[in-house]
Amino acid sequence: MRGKAGLVIGIAIGYVLGTRAGRERYEQIKGQWLKVWNMDPVQEQVGKVKDFAASTAMALPSTLWDSAVKVTRAATSKGSPGQKLDAAIKVSKDQADDVGTAAKTSAKAAKDAVDDLIDDATGDTPAAGRGGA
Repeated sequence: MRGKAGLVIGIAIGYVLGTRAGRERYEQIKGQWLKVWNMDPVQEQVGKVKDFAASTAMALPSTLWDSAVKVTRAATSKGSPGQKLDAAIKVSKDQADDVGTAAKTSAKAAKDAVDDLIDDATGDTPAAGRGGA
């Protein structure tokens, strides 16, 4: 409840300050923001984020899909119902490990990409920025 009240208060304060500043100040702020947004260094970082998203966005879903296909094949394989169930359980356990590994890899890649963007934006080297090697 405290978070909702804070949000409402923040919106109210922003509205009041915004109406006091008027349209002219809004246009001035918007113009400044667009100048910053359209700067080459900012757009380079935006491009890096887009490239990262495009390259890693499908890693986890494709692993999930492949896992589902393997489990389905195991469940519909030849044998008695008990054998099918055993095969499906075994494949499910193996695939759960693969999905977990893919999720960890995607999370690490996302963290590394964000760290690189921060380093590029601040001009830090990884060793100087966050104690990296």
